[in-house]
Amino acid sequence: MKLFDESGMDIVLASASPRRKEILSLLFGNFRVIPSFVPEDGLNLDPSELTVELARRKASQVFEENPGSLVIGADTVVVCDGKIMGKPGSYDHAVEMLQQLSGRTHSVITGVACISSSFRFSFHEGTEVAFRKMSAKEIEWYVQTDEPFDKAGAYAIQGDASIFVERIRGNYLNVVGFPLSSFYNRLRETCPDFTQSPNF
Repeated sequence: MKLFDESGMDIVLASASPRRKEILSLLFGNFRVIPSFVPEDGLNLDPSELTVELARRKASQVFEENPGSLVIGADTVVVCDGKIMGKPGSYDHAVEMLQQLSGRTHSVITGVACISSSFRFSFHEGTEVAFRKMSAKEIEWYVQTDEPFDKAGAYAIQGDASIFVERIRGNYLNVVGFPLSSFYNRLRETCPDFTQSPNF
């Protein structure tokens, strides 16, 4: 039984990410997944503002077609040396990105937007991740697993890349792709009706 099984609201995740779906299922027993298709380039914003703006656009796009639903959008970026690292487009690009992260600390920022007909909120959360120094052979092995290729920063902290993580400072699930505890707290504050569930 999930905390919000009896919410009675149609909940939609505007993301095709299997990681976000898995995280959100810890809170909601039933929800739909409707991927959004929003261009992620051409915005001259700092990383925190960018993630929130993209999350809003994703949620808004899906909400327009589902105005009776509660729609959740999210966007995650990896930032190193003040620059956003997207998803690698090739083997060499993945190697280059991991070499940049090796032995250093970087930031993972996730923006979240929640939209319904009666309320809406958005926020971002940052987590610092420190990688130990990786050898060239380790990087080559990891890229050959194919795990980096649909991940911001070319790695998945919950996957094989976990062996490279020396420490984190902040919310672990935020690095995976969705800061569940912060989302839950804001949902309770913004929409008290959810706390009327029989599970409270």
